[in-house]
Amino acid sequence: MGCPNETNPGAAAAQVLIVDDEPQIRKFIDISLRSQGYATLLAATGQEGLTLLACKGADLVVLDLGLPDKDGKDVLRELRQWSRVPVIVLTVRSDEGEKVTLLDAGANDYVTKPFGIEELMARIRAFLRTATAGAEDGPVYDDGVLRIDLARREVSVRGQIVTLARKEFSLLSLLARQPGRLVTQTQILKEMWGPTHAEDVHYLRILVGKLRQKLGDDASNPCYIATEPGVGLRFTVRERDGMAGSR
Repeated sequence: MGCPNETNPGAAAAQVLIVDDEPQIRKFIDISLRSQGYATLLAATGQEGLTLLACKGADLVVLDLGLPDKDGKDVLRELRQWSRVPVIVLTVRSDEGEKVTLLDAGANDYVTKPFGIEELMARIRAFLRTATAGAEDGPVYDDGVLRIDLARREVSVRGQIVTLARKEFSLLSLLARQPGRLVTQTQILKEMWGPTHAEDVHYLRILVGKLRQKLGDDASNPCYIATEPGVGLRFTVRERDGMAGSR
């Protein structure tokens, strides 16, 4: 299929591709994004979405799973063969196993239908801030309270250096390099302890507890390390902050 003959007048604006067969949802997300200064591309089928992404590019994709021509998971797998663009999946499937499958297939995040537009927009902003941030000297997160310098392996809270054990820093680094993304428990366990420990969730629970304690992150209302029970962990970026190059 050839590329659509379309110009992009907002070349400087971050561009979001919306792939959803429901016109009202496409319009709803489109209006919300454009009202915040983003450029948009709209697709009603999986193949149309893949063609637009290949021809026009995008900084982020919002992908519905229930498409008329292809299952959204198949679109995601095909996309992941040649693109690392962040993908937020829209799904009506709420069971934990399905969510883990989506994340393992390459989704960066998901929002369950029906969804609140403010939640979706906050997720989109977090990923787009990350995509546009520089990382020449290794990523740094700094919101005025917590500062993470991955290049120097330094973490501080309110200006005071926090001493982290090797595994604690490894976990924080793994999450902070993917701000906003929900990383599955299996992915974390395999990365940090190896494939033979993919089921040892208690290791992760203990480590997260220690890390939260050192960061002063309340487990009942976490600012930084959010848990999706049964699925995984997410490094939450505070509004107006994000990963940036060395300051």
